[in-house]
Parts: sequence; C-alpha cells; structure tokens
Amino acid sequence: MLVRSQRGSGSTPAAFTWLGRHVPASRSLLGSAIATAMLFLLMACTTPEVTLAQGARQYTPSDYERVLSRWTRSEDLITLRALDNLLTVTATFESWDFRWAYSIRYARDYQLSEAQTQAMIDRAMEDARHSHQFFIALYGAQRKYSDLATPQSAWTVKLVDDRGNETAPEAIAPIAKPGPVERTYFPYASVWRKVFRIRFPVATPTGPSIAPDARQVALRFVGPLGVEELHWALSP
Repeated sequence: MLVRSQRGSGSTPAAFTWLGRHVPASRSLLGSAIATAMLFLLMACTTPEVTLAQGARQYTPSDYERVLSRWTRSEDLITLRALDNLLTVTATFESWDFRWAYSIRYARDYQLSEAQTQAMIDRAMEDARHSHQFFIALYGAQRKYSDLATPQSAWTVKLVDDRGNETAPEAIAPIAKPGPVERTYFPYASVWRKVFRIRFPVATPTGPSIAPDARQVALRFVGPLGVEELHWALSP
C-alpha cells in the first residue's frame, strides 16, 4: 500500500490508493484520466493559488521568506508494507514572482548597488521568459537511486498541467554539496538530500509547456516504485 501526503498521482503504477480505496492499474485509461482530473481539482482546493503573471513587483528583502513559502511544496511517498519512505521531495518553483523576490533579498545580503540589483533582476526575468526552473531537494530509501541526473535513477520527472501537457526537463543540474547560499535561501537543502536545479522549456514544438488557461501545474515523479506529484494551483 502506498500513502501520499501533501505536505499525487499521475501515470499509472501497478496499483494506487484513491480516496482510501485500492485501485489496480488494469482499470481503463479513461478511468485513470478521470482520476487524474479529479486529483487536480482536489489539489486546487487544498493548495494556495499562485500566479505566473509577469510584470514588476514591489518586494522588500523581508518579503523573501513569505514568497519562498508560497512557491514551495513538499510530498512524501511511503509504503506501509515495508514501513519505508520511498521518496520525499521538497521543491520551489523559481517563477517570475519568486525570482524577483530572490533577487531583492540577494542584493541586500550582498550589498549590491542599485545598478547591479537592476541588472540581476533583468537577467533573472529574461531567463524566466524562456525556462520554468525548480530548486529540488529529495531523498529516498536508497540514496544512489535518487540521483535524477544519472541513468540509474529510480525516478524520472516531468512538468505537467491540467490541460494534458507533459514536458521533460531540458536540463538537470546537480548541486553536489549545498553551501551557505543554498542553505540560506532554501533552508530545506542539506547534505542529507540530493539537490538539483531542474529546467523545463516555456515553449515546446507543440506549444507552451504550461497552457495559458491551466489552473494546475505539477512536478510528477514516476518510476517502478510509484508516482508522486507536487502541485501548484494557478490563479486565473
């Protein structure tokens, strides 16, 4: 039995738990699609809404912790049979909004000039126009299989939305030893976790990776051990 806590489900494992009931993977694809849609709807009611809208922000350095909390999600995938934590993931969506707050806090901490601060904001916003970026820290029962950057990983990750878009990463950059910068701005990062920055393209050959009318976006981790999702509810 698998237990998930949003503190998801998506593509079908051998079996999964839905509203307390054990559902075999042999159910029809239609049933799976309906369950996924229902899950997105349920998550929309339980997670705070965020916005992907661009434009100037009026943040101060003291706003950073609040913005970090708004854009960060955590999930646990646990098997009761072995009392084992298969995968714990914490991820921050480094969106346009988040990057603006990060730049303001970073500039204060490093005492950047006004011109240097504006240049940092400009670079961050330009990058946000082209990439959806996530800062991710995770650990699992077997550490060597939690390295998303290697072929031996037990997990693959996709960016998905509630309009049916699924996008693979364009880059997975491991952070081998989180230092003072990572541990200060992302306090959940530690030497006990595998830490990565993962980038997805904003635009793909078939269209945007996140539909303009999407109301939910998620990071989906899939593999032979199960499925786990971290959800962000989007405001209209």
